[in-house]
Amino acid sequence: MLRIFYHLIVLYLSFHLLWHLFRQKKPWSQAGAALVLTLFLLRLFLIK
Repeated sequence: MLRIFYHLIVLYLSFHLLWHLFRQKKPWSQAGAALVLTLFLLRLFLIK
């Protein structure tokens, strides 16, 4: 149950970062959001 809750939190943050990524005009802000999004998704899929 706790694992599902954790996955939902990471998915919510990932979707929020994805929304932020497409709203930004500055390339450095997009790169930062993309990096954090990548780390969240790796954490989501590599958790056992």
